[in-house]
Amino acid sequence: MQRSKHFHPSREPFREESFIQRDDRKISGPFSWLNPTRARFLPSKLPQTTSVDRLKSSPVKDEASASDVSFLWRSRDNRKGRHAIIIHPASDPSQAKYLTPKQTSKPRVVAQGILHMFTFFPYWDISWLVALIFTLGSVVWVINGFFVWLPVQDPSTEFKNEVLYGGGISAFIGAVVFFEIGSVLLMFEAVNEKNSGCFGWALEQLESKYTHSDTSPNIRLRPDTSSCSHHHRNKKNLFGLGAHQSSSPQATGDPDSPRSWQWFPSYLALREHYLHELGFLASFSQFLGATIFSLAGITALPGINNKLSQTALNVIYWLPQIIGGSGFIISSTLYMLETQEKWYIPAFHVLGWHIGFWNLIGAFGFTLSGALGPAYGNSGAQYEAGLATFWGSWAFLIGSVLQLYESLQKFPVEIDEQGAKEEKRVEDLS
Repeated sequence: MQRSKHFHPSREPFREESFIQRDDRKISGPFSWLNPTRARFLPSKLPQTTSVDRLKSSPVKDEASASDVSFLWRSRDNRKGRHAIIIHPASDPSQAKYLTPKQTSKPRVVAQGILHMFTFFPYWDISWLVALIFTLGSVVWVINGFFVWLPVQDPSTEFKNEVLYGGGISAFIGAVVFFEIGSVLLMFEAVNEKNSGCFGWALEQLESKYTHSDTSPNIRLRPDTSSCSHHHRNKKNLFGLGAHQSSSPQATGDPDSPRSWQWFPSYLALREHYLHELGFLASFSQFLGATIFSLAGITALPGINNKLSQTALNVIYWLPQIIGGSGFIISSTLYMLETQEKWYIPAFHVLGWHIGFWNLIGAFGFTLSGALGPAYGNSGAQYEAGLATFWGSWAFLIGSVLQLYESLQKFPVEIDEQGAKEEKRVEDLS
């Protein structure tokens, strides 16, 4: 069997949840020799702890009626502490079996998410920290783009040593302080994903006049943050167990029990799992690229950059930009592929795909800037190199802001587009 079509028993998502079952037809990944990146799970029965709510049984303002629901596990979502569901909207609300939150791509829900970005600051959430650091770093690079490109575009705006001091110092801050730290945190995020997944939803059995039969009661789905076992919700410390976990493998003696934070995976885990994990490979490529790119940030500093010969500049300033930028290209491409069901079909409906796409554009800009560097004495090459940094920085900023939004949207609700199309086709035929 292809590796992308099944999970290792110790890494089976939701294996602790007895009330949902795996849909084996929906386990997939873009490459057959790598681990699965997505899977669907279907509700089989209500958990024994289901509550009965007679007072709030009809749809409320922020709820939608659905005829069917499935739980979507994606490797990217799992790393980011997200819990996605896919709903099939009910054509007749009175016949709906489920009440769920509204689709998260609705304008009102998106507006709420944007407002959330300016009012909620979960500093204990590593995914939010990564997004924030990359956002701040991208802002610094946008400023750097003005320093290195604007004097060539409009020489009247240039001030003394603008490129050397303004461009050099901002490049150091952006490359070393922000991109490198953010890439290190990305690695920690990648090796501390929740092995068994995290369900994150509460199912409530409802009694209401909307129930169409005694044997098919309405069921409300709502986010259940109190039961989330992702480390992202642990407010006590940045590096540690999930919010409701209190034990560690050392304490229980069970290697598959919740483990504490790890700084680096074991050799066995690295060989058997992480080297087959797209998210880890993407994060590792980003880390290597950022580490090499940081050398260009250091050599951009005044007192270093202006003391180097052209040959030395080409080797330890421009070349690290080319190699580091290439690492960013590989990383962004892998992040995009991770969200796709097939390697050749773009996932336009997945937010993570757009994050990777904008970062890919930014990576091309930074790589192009480095490639034009050895010809920096040529005014045309200098102009294009500065311009590539400028538009590349803006692309990175767009991707980083989207990632910041994603890090706060922990319970995405998507529409089953394929199911809706099939239903419409049946209705048209009838």
